Amino acid sequence: MEFKELDDFLGTHFIYTYDNGWEYEWYAKNDHTVDYRIHGGMVAGRWVKDQEANIVKLTDGVFKVTWTEPTGTDVALDFMPNENIMHGTIFFPKWVQDHPSITVCFQNEYIDLMEESREKYETYPKYLVPEFAKITYMGKAGQDNEEVIAEAPYKGMTDDIRAGKYFDADYKRVKK
Repeated sequence: MEFKELDDFLGTHFIYTYDNGWEYEWYAKNDHTVDYRIHGGMVAGRWVKDQEANIVKLTDGVFKVTWTEPTGTDVALDFMPNENIMHGTIFFPKWVQDHPSITVCFQNEYIDLMEESREKYETYPKYLVPEFAKITYMGKAGQDNEEVIAEAPYKGMTDDIRAGKYFDADYKRVKK
């Protein structure tokens, strides 16, 4: 698949692994919302639906996505899918670095806890994680597909997705 315009990017489901070994799964749900699951790294097991984000085309085939989570974590991702790479910068508040297990959940059901923790614990200094990543999977899921990120991550999930065992031809989950 060739990416040029924002419409080419929206509705795409990605799996990527940062140079530090952290594996993420991320979905450009529509022009203002993203869903994601974290499979490796400091907050592996965390998953989020309907995160409001700013999604723009920087130039042909290059897209920037930015958001602030209820945890106070700021994220900036630059996708270059035609080259199978992206660059992400995550600005973790000190409390997430000190207490990552609090965030390892389906965040949508624990927004109050995220906001409470953000107020209760130290925010600074931020833990900055700037990393390049190799995109290991891209799928055209279509926009607003609630099946893409619909359950907690499990061991081997990304391998199942890459092997074609997780979604059918219509990008609906096979395993439910």
